[in-house]
Amino acid sequence: MTETAATGRALPHPDREHIRLESVLHALSDPMRLQIVRELAAKEAELTCSQFDLPVTKSTTTHHFRVLRESGVVRQVYRGTAKMNGLRRDDLESLFPGLLDSILAAADRQAARLGDAARVPVGG
Repeated sequence: MTETAATGRALPHPDREHIRLESVLHALSDPMRLQIVRELAAKEAELTCSQFDLPVTKSTTTHHFRVLRESGVVRQVYRGTAKMNGLRRDDLESLFPGLLDSILAAADRQAARLGDAARVPVGG
């Protein structure tokens, strides 16, 4: 499936050529998973699972990260005991040009419209 990162132990991910549009859209259709992706995009860095403040149980959080990883939206790598999460922006942009940016922009507009501006905006 994927190579092991030089600085840590990688979990199984789909290779770029195996990422499917319907899997990406399914992963991003859940509000919690979309929030995770928005935060990763805003930080433009890898984050540990514990850095996300999600209003769900730890097991549900783990499930959301697994769906994002298995769909090809994020890459997870263990560095020591920390599981680092990074957005696979380059892969997604190569396969589906403009899709991620369009979804993130739409999520920002929706958050503003619904008064959910406390959530992380893409630029922020």
